[in-house]
Amino acid sequence: MLNDKELKKKYGSVFTRNSEKYYPVNFFKKKGLSRKKCNKCGRYFWSINNDVVCGDCEGKYSFINKKVSKKQLTYVESWKDFSNFFKKLGYAEINRYPVNARWREDLYFVQASIDDFIPFVVQGISEPPENPLIVPQFCLRFNDIENVGITGKHFTGFVMVGQHRFEKEKNYNPSQYLEHLSSWFINSLGIKTEDLKFHEDVWAGSNNFGPSIEIFSHGLELANQVYMQFKQTSTGHANLNLKVLDMGMGLERIPWFTQGTGTAYDVVFPFIIKKLKKEFNFKSNNVLKKYFLLAGSLNVDEVKNIQKAWENVSKKISVSVKELKEIIETIRGIYSIAEHSRSLLIAISDGTLPSNSGGGYNLRAIFRRAMDFIQKNSNTDFLKIMEWQAKETSKLFPEVKEKINDVNEIIKNEIEKYESTKEKSKKIIKKYKNKKLGLNDLMLLYDSHGISPEVLKRNGVQIPEVQNFYQKITSLHERKKIRKEEEEFNLEKIPETKILFYDRKALDKNLVFNARILKVFENKYVVLDKTLFYGKSGGQDFDKGVIIYKNKKLNVIRVLKQGKHFIHEIEEKTNLKENTEVIGKVDFERRKQLTQHHTSVHIINGSARKVLGEHVWQAGAEKTIEKARLDITHYKSLTREEIKKMETLANKIVEEKIPIKKTVLQRNEAEKKYGFTIYQGGAVPGREIRIVEIPNWDVEACGGTHLNNTSEAGIIKIIGSNKISDSTVRIEIVAGRRAEEVIEELRRKANALCELLGCKINELPQKSKELFEEWKKKRKGKEAEFIKGDSEVIKSLKTIEEIQRVEDKLFMVSKNWKTSEKQILRTAEKFLKSFQ
Repeated sequence: MLNDKELKKKYGSVFTRNSEKYYPVNFFKKKGLSRKKCNKCGRYFWSINNDVVCGDCEGKYSFINKKVSKKQLTYVESWKDFSNFFKKLGYAEINRYPVNARWREDLYFVQASIDDFIPFVVQGISEPPENPLIVPQFCLRFNDIENVGITGKHFTGFVMVGQHRFEKEKNYNPSQYLEHLSSWFINSLGIKTEDLKFHEDVWAGSNNFGPSIEIFSHGLELANQVYMQFKQTSTGHANLNLKVLDMGMGLERIPWFTQGTGTAYDVVFPFIIKKLKKEFNFKSNNVLKKYFLLAGSLNVDEVKNIQKAWENVSKKISVSVKELKEIIETIRGIYSIAEHSRSLLIAISDGTLPSNSGGGYNLRAIFRRAMDFIQKNSNTDFLKIMEWQAKETSKLFPEVKEKINDVNEIIKNEIEKYESTKEKSKKIIKKYKNKKLGLNDLMLLYDSHGISPEVLKRNGVQIPEVQNFYQKITSLHERKKIRKEEEEFNLEKIPETKILFYDRKALDKNLVFNARILKVFENKYVVLDKTLFYGKSGGQDFDKGVIIYKNKKLNVIRVLKQGKHFIHEIEEKTNLKENTEVIGKVDFERRKQLTQHHTSVHIINGSARKVLGEHVWQAGAEKTIEKARLDITHYKSLTREEIKKMETLANKIVEEKIPIKKTVLQRNEAEKKYGFTIYQGGAVPGREIRIVEIPNWDVEACGGTHLNNTSEAGIIKIIGSNKISDSTVRIEIVAGRRAEEVIEELRRKANALCELLGCKINELPQKSKELFEEWKKKRKGKEAEFIKGDSEVIKSLKTIEEIQRVEDKLFMVSKNWKTSEKQILRTAEKFLKSFQ
């Protein structure tokens, strides 16, 4: 299979050789445009003038400091103008999707507006929310970090204005779609037709591809309209069932173009940049004004030799490269801080936390880059910058203003980590002052210690010139689809298993059903035409039970789920005949405990969001009969008070006896009704999705078994919590009978302690504390060697009456329970705290 660049290269020549077939030539001819070939890069484009170069090869932004359109729009006005125009053409406006792409297995973040509709809508599995539609979709891409603040047009986070249609071939009309878009440029914005150039190009992504038209004006790409019609196959390509219009336009470029400012940052972040210029004591100069006209030629992702590109620009401005870089360094920092803070604000608001892995790694990278600029130039409080950003961004996305307090708590935690890393870095940097570093050294220092090339350079360490450093480092943490290592059976031509467990009441004891054997593998693995057995999936363990075959009970020890088939593993190999009728019986007590644990995980997930904040998402879960665990996104370890609050809220939900709703909805209906928090467990396949709702508490897309009422969960106890990664906290819980067993065990241990210590239950924490303090006191000085296991010291200490008294009590309990003295004291404290 070809990657995106290889696809573009292969089909670019195919499409341009057959331009009449693949491009909207009828539109161009109707408008009086003619086809040309650029005498610099060789690409084909259409324009009304006798141009010899394409828009990309003009070499400078000729709109800066000029009025090239009738309208001069602000950032928000640009979206409103586009929206109003397209609504009149029959397009429906929809709200942006969250930037964290939880409905995708292959992406952490939305990178283009079409990502909202891949794979389900594009593949025809699900209906689009509207058709046709427009959307102001916030996107994140981290391949342009070095370009931010340099080129004047690059962003890590940007709003892609999407114009989309999903049509059968007979209704697909690219010429009409281009007519709609060009009419907005010409008739609404007032751009002259002679100022527009239309480039023939190819787009590829997610194994889909098609011809596209890039629209340029005065050296700036304004939009790219893609006609997505093909998908890549192992033998070449095939037509998509739905033909897709995918127009993407960076909203940031429209106010920049219409106002003719030096950079796009000046019109997107006017309020913040004004504040930062004051904080940085920044003053503009003539060199910068000349530089902005040429900044686009310094795109590190496109030029082969970035150093040579700097030399060309500096020569045209008549300053040295060193002097030019020094002049733009401060404004580069101001622009980068403004830009990075918005990406952080929206990403964190949408539920992604900065971390040392995954998508959160990229957020931490831009946060630390922004902090480096701040600490080099001023003492500006980053929390204050985030508040400024929320005020500005809320004009387009009002929801972020409501979450700024929660976001700033997370940012505060990041600042503490940054400062801590900085202190540790000082010692590390000293080791490298006289060493020659290579790219691998730079990547290791950044990835392991958070030390950026800029920080090394500022501290006198000689480093090599590295092109696209941040693109290289962030690519190490791109999301990759993980293939599960488990048995796979050849189930071709075998009908899918009919599921019966959704039709029964959750605590129905009569879990008996009739079925027919469709297939047997190795006399051990059985596929039935229907089943009540739940197969391990979604973190929930499998059911057990028996299959009665010719009056013989066969123990089912495991149930696997493969696609839409369920495979039942029999304990002992048996000569089973296909097409034979059998009776299945599920172990009720096991099913009940698994179901209680699964529903309790949903209840605790709701508690976590109430106690910790809206940034909490499920990061993983497991439900066994012994216990359940819930991994949540959170930036620090839970306190005892937070755990207690979560547990109390969970049991309050149990006491309120809330009916649990389980419905199957079309995907687009579920998303419209509940939003994207339904994807707590990540991507969920299929046209229809099952929604499990605890009203006003928790709503999730979930295929597991669930209770009918919260009261059926019984007692919910949190038995443990620990931070398993930089941005993930694990919570372990028990519910129902398992909770009762755990509590009884704690009670037994506490009573034994009370008997040994001669106290009442309510006196146990204080007595335990006194005992522990006395024990520690006797361990001081010479006696401390006892801890190291010196046998001679042990013998001498046991002759001391005071030590004996303490040792005896602790030793007796520890011996009986096979645990350490410290663990005993923790058990006593844990027991009483659970009842406070």
